[in-house]
Amino acid sequence: MPALHAQPQQNDRIVIGIAGGSGSGKTTLCRRVIERLGEERVLLFQHDAYYFDLSRMPVPDPARINYDHPSSLETELCATHLRDLRQGKTVTQPVYDFSTHRRTPETRLLEPRPVILVEGILVLAEAALREHMDLKVFVDADADVRILRRMERDIVERGRSLASVRDQYYGTVRPSYEQFVAPSRQHADIIIPHGGENTPAVDVLVAFIDARL
Repeated sequence: MPALHAQPQQNDRIVIGIAGGSGSGKTTLCRRVIERLGEERVLLFQHDAYYFDLSRMPVPDPARINYDHPSSLETELCATHLRDLRQGKTVTQPVYDFSTHRRTPETRLLEPRPVILVEGILVLAEAALREHMDLKVFVDADADVRILRRMERDIVERGRSLASVRDQYYGTVRPSYEQFVAPSRQHADIIIPHGGENTPAVDVLVAFIDARL
């Protein structure tokens, strides 16, 4: 594991990017860090909140949209909000409804905290987000583990059919992972196999944060 030498850039806030394929264990890793450090110290900032509304997608059929392509996310707004949080400002984040593929009328008020975890499959693929990060993490997992977790999430939590999840995986998820997500590993400072289940890696990450708070 390479030495962790990144330093906070502004206002003593630590911004950590956590990327990896869908179902790799990113969210579990974030949850473990929050459990260890406390919710009052850590803000979970998710790229997924910035999906474009269906009305702004290039095609009106949700089944034909590639949600794993960078163009499906309003990363410019996401980067602006991340910059504002670093500077101690409160931001109003969109709320995306995955069942309707639209942004809801409600928004989420985010207040800056000492640690900001930027989570999403493409956060290391986007230079506009990387420039605000003190540490960049890629969560790795085998493809069969990722697809099983994604199937469970989409079927149970989002009410999708097995056929639709399967078709989306082979049609867009896997190609986009190979084109955009996997290559973003090159930007990572550390690579964590097994996500939040990797207790020693969680220990290292928490120690890095504690040393700089």
